Amino acid sequence: MRRIVTATVRNQSGVLNRVTGVLAKRQFNIDSITVGRTEMEGISKMTFVVHVEDDRQAEQLTKQLNKLIDVIKVSDITDQAIVARELVLIKVLSNAQTRSEIGGIVEPFRASIIDVSRESITIQVTGDTEKIEALIDLLKPYGIKEIARTGLTAFLRGSQKEVTNLSSYSLLK
Repeated sequence: MRRIVTATVRNQSGVLNRVTGVLAKRQFNIDSITVGRTEMEGISKMTFVVHVEDDRQAEQLTKQLNKLIDVIKVSDITDQAIVARELVLIKVLSNAQTRSEIGGIVEPFRASIIDVSRESITIQVTGDTEKIEALIDLLKPYGIKEIARTGLTAFLRGSQKEVTNLSSYSLLK
């Protein structure tokens, strides 16, 4: 089963390697992983999508990650109210005759054509996985030359807070 896990971590060299090392050692398959700085100095947020076999494995995953020194908090947010998006760039084979047709396909998806050449166009789309997969399926008959995906990034909706007060966080207590 697919799980969406977020980890708030110290922005230190090697943190990503240690986190992925724990996942690899336990043979969790990482579908996607995104990492970026947060609004707090020295703190980054990781969002990763992993496949686990059952709830016990999902719980084991969060327990193992919480043991890492640079990890501040780990949350499995799969079953919570979340906002989740992915950015995808799609290069599609195109000529003068098919450009407007492809433009008509991407418009309902709120996608943008960001580059045009003689043989191809590049489309940018953001959204959930189902939306992106649907657009890719519609563009396949034209010939997809290349796809680049950022991976899913997510956090809790509204006023739900994952981590309340990180400013007082210290390794020495």
